[in-house]
Amino acid sequence: MLPTLFENQIPAAAGVPLAGEGRGRRQMNTGKQDTGGDHDVWQLTRPTGAELSKDGLFTMIWRRRWIVVLAMIACLAAAAVYLTQVTPTYASTSRLYVEQTGPKIITDNEGVMTQSKNYLFTQCELLKSTPILSAALAKPGMRQLKSLAGAGNPVAFLKRKLLVEVGEKDDLISVSFESRYSEEAASLVNNIVDAYITYHTKQKRSTAWEVLKILQKEKTKRDAELAAKLQEMLEFKQTNGALSFENDKGNIVVQRLARLSEALTAAQLQVIDARAADKAAESDMKDRAKLRQVLEALQAKGRFTSYDSLDARLRGELSRLELELVSLDREYTAQHPAVRAHRKKIDGLTKRIAAHERTLTDAYREVARQQLLQAREKEAEIQASFDQQKKVARELNLKEAEYAVLRGALRRTEKLCDTLDSRMKEINVTEDTGALNISILEVARVASTPASPKVAHILAIAVAGGLALGCFLGLLHARMDQSFHSAEDISMSLGVPVLGTVPSMGGKGDDMTRGQTVVLAASSPPAEAYRAIRTAVYFGVPGGEAKTLLVTSPDRAEGKTTLASNLAMSMAQAGQRTLVVDADFRKPTQHTIFQVAPDPGLTNLLVSKDSYVNAIRTTMIERLHVLPSGPIPPNPSEMLSSQAFAGVLKNLSERYDRIVLDSPPVMAVADARILAALCDVTLLVLRAESSTRRLTEQALDNLLRVGARVLGVVVNDVPRGDDRYGYYGYPYDYARRADKNRERRKAGKDREHAQAR
Repeated sequence: MLPTLFENQIPAAAGVPLAGEGRGRRQMNTGKQDTGGDHDVWQLTRPTGAELSKDGLFTMIWRRRWIVVLAMIACLAAAAVYLTQVTPTYASTSRLYVEQTGPKIITDNEGVMTQSKNYLFTQCELLKSTPILSAALAKPGMRQLKSLAGAGNPVAFLKRKLLVEVGEKDDLISVSFESRYSEEAASLVNNIVDAYITYHTKQKRSTAWEVLKILQKEKTKRDAELAAKLQEMLEFKQTNGALSFENDKGNIVVQRLARLSEALTAAQLQVIDARAADKAAESDMKDRAKLRQVLEALQAKGRFTSYDSLDARLRGELSRLELELVSLDREYTAQHPAVRAHRKKIDGLTKRIAAHERTLTDAYREVARQQLLQAREKEAEIQASFDQQKKVARELNLKEAEYAVLRGALRRTEKLCDTLDSRMKEINVTEDTGALNISILEVARVASTPASPKVAHILAIAVAGGLALGCFLGLLHARMDQSFHSAEDISMSLGVPVLGTVPSMGGKGDDMTRGQTVVLAASSPPAEAYRAIRTAVYFGVPGGEAKTLLVTSPDRAEGKTTLASNLAMSMAQAGQRTLVVDADFRKPTQHTIFQVAPDPGLTNLLVSKDSYVNAIRTTMIERLHVLPSGPIPPNPSEMLSSQAFAGVLKNLSERYDRIVLDSPPVMAVADARILAALCDVTLLVLRAESSTRRLTEQALDNLLRVGARVLGVVVNDVPRGDDRYGYYGYPYDYARRADKNRERRKAGKDREHAQAR
């Protein structure tokens, strides 16, 4: 057969177009364009970045889920290390019910009771104040606690660590402290609560004692006056025993005088009340905590309507600044500009609060003075009216008027003395019972479980952080990843179709076994894939227009040699005369696959014009021949671009139906570009999950620059069952099962024949 095919030797070589010669403008569609020469140039334009289909975020993350899993494992491991290294702390909490009360002085409406939240917030600040904390630390053994070790200023340390807050849904005050030592945390909280109650008791008793002294002094004075009035009335009766002083209902003057006498008594009581209030105000101005309680009481009664809003706003702002200062103290030093600026704001706000309190204090003292002045003026007016009426009554009935005066003064003095006795008894009871307005609803107990670290909370944060970190790293990896991940990705990025995919053959087998898969494993998935690629080539280009087929790849080890041999075998099995040409003068392999001698070969035909009969080898497959590379030349690119090679290729095209050329990688040397310019079509071979986008695009650009007609891309080494490249494996499984069933039926028939014999 070979002699008849190659009766003539190398004919006159056809002209070879130079790189880029005759290339027209790239078009979106593929096709032929006349360039004015003998060579047809294949036009191709890749889509722009805006035209490429982009995977969704979920898809990109899902493809890199191992990064997410590793990130979550790393975060969980870090959380586990943190939980094993961190020292657990225990929290103890005491809950108080505080109700504002105050002693009555003269009349019943002088008592104070309010549920104002400002009062509760004031008590929270009082619990964290220096006097309360100092009193708690003054108790035996408190300053030697391990929780306070290393604190230069224990009071300042407690102010930062002690948590005192009012309930959101109730008016209960919670006092909490967190420490590594649970017993010390409970002891500290209970001692602070005891110091707070003791402070309140002392303040209440001090106030009651001051009021009691005022009342006792007034009682002594009124007792002496009562005795004098009684003696005067007795002497008057003894002197005027013959007069009747009982039937005075018809005397208008006497009745008016009696009413003025009662009014004068009420005015005198108001003067005493105002004088006591003025004295109390003068005493309250020396104690800020007590003064705050009085101001809140007056505000609750409507005396100072602006105190609540302004003071609450200022103190709320102060609390917010103090909380921010605590956060800044954790991050910066005391001399940091941010900390110093924050302290300056706190000092300014503290001065504003003090100025506001001084203004209210002056107003409160002025109100007390004005009340005393008004009471005295009222007493003076009533006294003047009373004196005038007494003068009239004296003129009408001097003796009867004198008796009425004596009797009114006596009753007035008796009533005042009774009132003073009642108030003194009430104050004594209050002083003996102490601070009954503070109730401890829950005593701080030793915690059995740590308050921090919160294992579930930390693990949840670790999982969420690991998930977020994994997604970020996955997206970053997707951004930096240059490999292809699907057939659609390849097609849209390169602008060429994917003709087929070859499933992975695993890591077994030598070059010959892998190169002859179509023959040695005819029913295997890779063999079926090569036949599918053969079909795609047949239908991709009309018959007669794709005789010479170049198989190349952007880089080494991407499966081009294996594809070339198996594709040629499948074409020969389809009844076409096929020739495999090993045009890889750098690393020839086809002679190893087909188990033939490497020379004489293609280089012999080009250099010494050896006989085609000697260079071309037959194979075990009918209609399939092999032209090995021959001896490796020192100048492969020059030999491939010579007139001699073009003539050989033209002569071979006239003798064979299909010629499959195996070439070096495109990016390694210029050989593949020279061959692509001479061949009818070119197949570009990529390895799944290995070939990079940038290198492949450069290789395709290099092929297009020389006018190569790139028919499509073949994806090699696709993982079994990976549907991203259009490979599922079902048809091949059916083929294997069919072969097994056929072998099983044949074995059964053989056994039946053997038994029949």
